[in-house]
Amino acid sequence: MLEPSQIRMARAALKISVRELSQMSGVADSTILRFESGKGAILTTNMKRMQEALESAGVAFLPADSSGGPGVRLKV
Repeated sequence: MLEPSQIRMARAALKISVRELSQMSGVADSTILRFESGKGAILTTNMKRMQEALESAGVAFLPADSSGGPGVRLKV
């Protein structure tokens, strides 16, 4: 499962707002804000919708490994 920081980093990399991610994914902006701030869990279906929307827009999610924590990068 993705970390809240990865969603924030992905939005920053794409230069999109919470509202824009909401429109792209169909997930309520309040749900995105609550998850990103760490104030609540998120349904697996909503996480998948956000991940798919961000990946379609050009983000690749990176898992944590021995060199550091989870992250994101833009696809070439």
